[in-house]
Amino acid sequence: MRDPGRSGDNRILIVHDDRSVAHDLAERLAGFGYAVVGTPPSAADLGPLVDRTRPDVVLLQLIPGSAESPGEIVRRWSLPVILLTGTGDQTALRQAGVTGPFGYVVEPFADRELRMNIEMAFVGEARRDQASELEDRFFAVSIDMLCCLGFNGFFKRLNPAWERTLGFTRAELMSKPFIEFVHPDDRERTLSQNRTVRSGAHANVFENRYLCQDGSYKWLRWNAAADPADGVIYSVARDVTERKAAEEERERMVSEIRAALAEVRTLQEILPICSYCKKIRDDENYWQSVEDYISRHTETTFSHGICPTCYEKEVAPQFQDIRRD
Repeated sequence: MRDPGRSGDNRILIVHDDRSVAHDLAERLAGFGYAVVGTPPSAADLGPLVDRTRPDVVLLQLIPGSAESPGEIVRRWSLPVILLTGTGDQTALRQAGVTGPFGYVVEPFADRELRMNIEMAFVGEARRDQASELEDRFFAVSIDMLCCLGFNGFFKRLNPAWERTLGFTRAELMSKPFIEFVHPDDRERTLSQNRTVRSGAHANVFENRYLCQDGSYKWLRWNAAADPADGVIYSVARDVTERKAAEEERERMVSEIRAALAEVRTLQEILPICSYCKKIRDDENYWQSVEDYISRHTETTFSHGICPTCYEKEVAPQFQDIRRD
C-alpha cells in the first residue's frame, strides 16, 4: 500500500525471468521517475522482498499455467499487479483476473502503455484505500454485529458491537472456534447451516443462542454469505433476545385467552337442567350436580358458603329450634 508522505514514492517491483527484459524495463521506469526496488526472476519467493522493499506496484510476467497467481499477490499484500505478456492472449488474461483494458501490457512494452497502466494502478489503489477506510469506519460504528468467519471455524474479524452485546473481548471471541460460544442445544443445526453457507447458499434470518460473559445466552438473528475464493463467510447478526421474550409472552397470553374463551363457549351452550333438583344432564345422558358438571368442563374450583337468603330461610330456624330445646 502506498504511503503518500514517504520520499521516493512510486516504488515498483519487476518480476520477469528474462534478465535482459527486466533490466530494460528497470532503466526505462527509472527514466520516468519511478523507483525500481527489485527485479526477481520469479514470484515464488516474493514474500521477504515485498516485506523489505514495500513496493507500490508489481509488474509480473504472465506465464500461462504458472502457480504464481497475481490474485494471490493482491490478496496477500494488497498490491496492484500489472501483467507483462508476450501474446495478449485474452483467455489467459481472463484466467489471471484481468477483465478490463488496463492491468496488462503486451510486448514490446510501449512507454505510453507502461506509464498509463502504472498510473491507473496508482489511482485504483488510492480509491481502494479510500474504500477500505470507509469500510473500517462502517465496521466500527455499526450497531449490528458484523463478522468475518474463516472456513476453519475461527472468527477473523469482529466489530465492537460484539463486545457490547456479549461482554467478551474480540480477542477472546477470536481465540476459540465460534461453535464453542453457541448454546449446546443449537450447535448441531448451527453447524449444518454453516456447511450450507460454505457450499454457496445464503443464511437468511437464521437464529441461535450465543454465550455471554456472565453465563447467560442471547438470541442472535443472522444473515450470511460466503466467499469461497478467500475461504470466508461474511455475516451480520442482530440481538433479538428482547423480541424473542416478547414473542414468548405474547404466545403465553394468547394461549391463556384461548383457554378462557373455550371455557366460556362451554358454559354458553344450552344445558338441560332438572326443574326440581337442578341437576344438569351431560352429553352422555348422565345427570350431575351443577358443581360436578362445571368442575368437569372447566378449571373452576368451588368453595362453599351460605348466602343471606338461605341463612334466613334455612340456618336461622335451626338455631331457634336449638335454643328452644
